[in-house]
Amino acid sequence: MAEKRTRELVVLRSTKISKHMLRITLGGDGFESFPSDQESAYVKLVFPKGEGKRPLMRSYTIRHQRQTEIDIDFALHENQGPASNWAANAQPGDCIQIGGPGPKKLVNHEADWFLLVGDMTALPAISVNLAQLPDEASGYAVIEVQSESDIQLLKHPKNLQLHWVVNPLPTGEMLLPKIQALPWPQGQAAVWAACEFNSMRQLRKFFKQEKEIPKTHIYISSYWKLGDSDEGHKLAKKLDNE
Repeated sequence: MAEKRTRELVVLRSTKISKHMLRITLGGDGFESFPSDQESAYVKLVFPKGEGKRPLMRSYTIRHQRQTEIDIDFALHENQGPASNWAANAQPGDCIQIGGPGPKKLVNHEADWFLLVGDMTALPAISVNLAQLPDEASGYAVIEVQSESDIQLLKHPKNLQLHWVVNPLPTGEMLLPKIQALPWPQGQAAVWAACEFNSMRQLRKFFKQEKEIPKTHIYISSYWKLGDSDEGHKLAKKLDNE
């Protein structure tokens, strides 16, 4: 269940996970009331804009949770927004206001096989999903990263294949061709996908129209929009939903 309260957490560590992925570990006194078992849920990082102005908020997945801390992974890119810029410069002892946690975003486990798809912005959520799948699960995870050095070792069922797509400009356009080239197993698929807005729309059309995946077995979302601000992306999502 989502929480609407805001807490102040403290930066405990900053760890480079790969060339373009940075992990910030948060904890402190404000974490004492944080609910347990929230991996794959999201929090909103709050960035004040001054008195009388509405703060900026950016959503990020909880990658790991331990007794006294959580990890948030940030995809780093050339044109950094307020959240990734904050993360790149964060030092132990820095404070950040966070809202939530919001609901978990998990793939439907009642399926014959699984397909998880996304770019680096979705990699933390995909990682948690893979780790929480049943040991006997099969299927694919197709993940687009910016470089070979961004490929991570992920916990996943032994019968589920990981396919890494390297794209120096990871906008998601290579995801659909890769999926179309894979054999499509028999039985009911459960799909989890998140990526750039335009790529999301292509994937959604493929999954819903060509593969006829029912609503009960698909989660698909866009986490950003090429050439647009977060506010512009939110507007595009609203119009798309309408």
